[in-house]
Amino acid sequence: MTTSRTYGLRWVAAALVATALLVSAVAVEAGTAGSDEGCTGTFQWPVKPFDRPHQVRGAFGDPRTVFHGPPTRETLYGGAGTFSFHEGVDITAPDGSTVYPVASGTVARVTKEWVGVDCRNGRAFEYWHINAAVHVGQRVLAGKTVLGRIKRGESHVHMTELDRRQPVNPVAPGRLSPYADTTAPRIFGISLRRSEEAPNEMPQFVRGSVYLLAEATDYAESIDTPGLRVPGIYRNWPVSPARLTWRIERWDGNVIVRERVARDVRQSLPENSRFWSTFGRGTYQGQSVFGPHYSYLQPGHYVFNLAGGRFDTRKLRDGVYDVVVTAQDIAGHSDVESLRFTVHNAPGWAGKP
Repeated sequence: MTTSRTYGLRWVAAALVATALLVSAVAVEAGTAGSDEGCTGTFQWPVKPFDRPHQVRGAFGDPRTVFHGPPTRETLYGGAGTFSFHEGVDITAPDGSTVYPVASGTVARVTKEWVGVDCRNGRAFEYWHINAAVHVGQRVLAGKTVLGRIKRGESHVHMTELDRRQPVNPVAPGRLSPYADTTAPRIFGISLRRSEEAPNEMPQFVRGSVYLLAEATDYAESIDTPGLRVPGIYRNWPVSPARLTWRIERWDGNVIVRERVARDVRQSLPENSRFWSTFGRGTYQGQSVFGPHYSYLQPGHYVFNLAGGRFDTRKLRDGVYDVVVTAQDIAGHSDVESLRFTVHNAPGWAGKP
């Protein structure tokens, strides 16, 4: 037999469960401690509309070059400076646009230039070039809390995603969504040089150690759908492809040097100390800096050091070879180009190797 006491206990238990669920829902809505919504899986855009892709004019892993010397060839090919990899993506939006967090979390840092939001699960996000509207310790909700507005003259918000303090690619599959990439990168040329600043070697006669260099780019509008071109003065500016590989074949197609990765930023970045073993001299970012000189409206130029240094052709038998380079974007579209060259390390120069 069921007693009134039993009914009472059931009613109390049900009321406690309902109260707990209500408190939990209120906590999530208010963004109180313990909520990790938006901190795992895919996330939306930091500017409206959240559910449509926006133009990206600066790619993850692009070069960032600040030369200490004057704007001369000597500085470009041998000058000191500060050289690093772009740790996020530059999302185009008008000055004054409202910027929102892509994931709920707690504001960990506020400066005159950027706001950092910590998700408390190893993930964090930084939003640069904004006038902050939040304070340290404030709980923020994805797509609801106003972090700030884009500063005058910036026309973009830079967003960095950190996983255990390491930058990761925000546009890698399963992250920023929706995201579309419908066109392929391009390789404009492959060259062999005695030094990075030297003229190209004649491919008909190559000997000793050389640099294997490739010029390759993607384009800002190709990161989005064809209709989402970067507007205004930055239209058609190049960005660097996510991955480059190379191999060497004999003229008959027999692979002599297997596929090697020259660069891969589809997920993460190399250390900045590897900048000049990834990029080749002659590389500079868009609107590059040379001492006090700011190269306003000048697009970037990207040369890749395929072997990470010199390649010794004496490792090959004298003969005819093809160096084959593949450039790939984040969506897997690719371009393949090759350069045929003849190795002749035997003494003299006459005769068939």
